[in-house]
Amino acid sequence: MHFTLTDLLTDIAQNGAESGASMLELHIHEADSSGKEEFCFTVKDNGKGMTDTELKLALDPFASDGIKQTLLKHPHRKVGLGLPFLIQTTEVSGGRWEIKSIPVVKNDVSVGTGACGTTVSAWFDLSNVDTPPIGDIPGMFRTVLLFAGPEEVVIQRAINGSCVAQVRKTGLVDALGNLEDAQSLILLDKYLRGMEN
Repeated sequence: MHFTLTDLLTDIAQNGAESGASMLELHIHEADSSGKEEFCFTVKDNGKGMTDTELKLALDPFASDGIKQTLLKHPHRKVGLGLPFLIQTTEVSGGRWEIKSIPVVKNDVSVGTGACGTTVSAWFDLSNVDTPPIGDIPGMFRTVLLFAGPEEVVIQRAINGSCVAQVRKTGLVDALGNLEDAQSLILLDKYLRGMEN
């Protein structure tokens, strides 16, 4: 089980980064309206997407690409729990979830790279006792920005409907150079934590 909502978000974002995507978008929104605190996120990629059959398997905790032997992302793993944990967490905490995916090839016809990809959204009621704590948002941002794969990562943070921050991986690389360099990592962490404060 994930300890925080940012753990869930990181896991879903990693799936997007590993999907062959060149672009990964994260939208995080916190709202406090009518006495109800809500935490929402959407992870969108332009990767290879999933067919209806693949999506069904992705939602099954006891089926993984190691079993079906098509993608071989984790050939020795017998279960895939990322999306099932997300679903379970939203359902037990009074939240909701949604997944939309368009595969690269649908009904034996190529849909083109611009139209394919997967979008995962989740909403959590922060006042529900079963909702995990939010977790370390700047730390999660840093982790996602360092994922191998996507050339561009866009993170947007909103509170009560107003965008308070937007970060682009390419902009950070222009300013800091290689993000995996020790000095760049220190500056990146300071920037992200300062942005959150």
